[in-house]
Amino acid sequence: MSSAPAAIQELDVCAIDGWTLHEFAEVTSTSSLAAHLPAWSAVSATVQTAGRGRTGRRWVSDEGGVWLSAVVPTPGDPALWALLPLAAGRAVLDAARDLGVEGVRLRWPNDILVGRRKLAGIMVDRFSAEAAVVGIGLNVSNQPATVDEALATEVTRLADLLPAAPARAGLLVRLLAGLTREHHRLEVGDVAGLCRDLNAAWVYRHVHVTLASGQGAINGHFEGIDSHGSLLLRGAVGEWRVLPAHQVELFREIF
Repeated sequence: MSSAPAAIQELDVCAIDGWTLHEFAEVTSTSSLAAHLPAWSAVSATVQTAGRGRTGRRWVSDEGGVWLSAVVPTPGDPALWALLPLAAGRAVLDAARDLGVEGVRLRWPNDILVGRRKLAGIMVDRFSAEAAVVGIGLNVSNQPATVDEALATEVTRLADLLPAAPARAGLLVRLLAGLTREHHRLEVGDVAGLCRDLNAAWVYRHVHVTLASGQGAINGHFEGIDSHGSLLLRGAVGEWRVLPAHQVELFREIF
């Protein structure tokens, strides 16, 4: 991989438990910068001007949040590493629980919510066959609704959920440690354990959902994931469908 573009000024670089963390003030996208770095490198920024969510949706990344992209190696079987987005969701969920956030949950495939409000989002990019970039956006004390008023009822922040917002440096350490742990689970082939833990983490399992996919709109009840990480959907008359994540463009819970 080549080095990061020289036009963006780096504020600091430090070592954290096997990671090399590059810190910036303002970038377009931490994942775009991380794509130029070797495995076990990470990029964080105070602000992203072009943060991206899943399926190309915009992610507001104003000052006060954690915007982090981490590069992990993905050797061997591509099918194994297709589970990386799910594993990353598990890592972020555990970090929030360890902080004492009550009611935090996963929404398939890897959104982190409290109730119906989003606390964190994750997007995994494969810029090469040898590595993947795990992008994490975590709302801490930022003010996303000042950028987009529609977010006032859609997001939540650690500052809203805890007596005091945690320090950014400590959050980066927690998130990177969690990614290391879940990457190791995949590396040693503990797919069954990961899928079991994830199925225990879907608070709203059996909820009615609507999906957008290449097959059109699909409705049914969310029943977790199978042993390969694919979404399980139960239809109105009891029929089952198995959908790999790459086939699902939109997942919406209906309450």
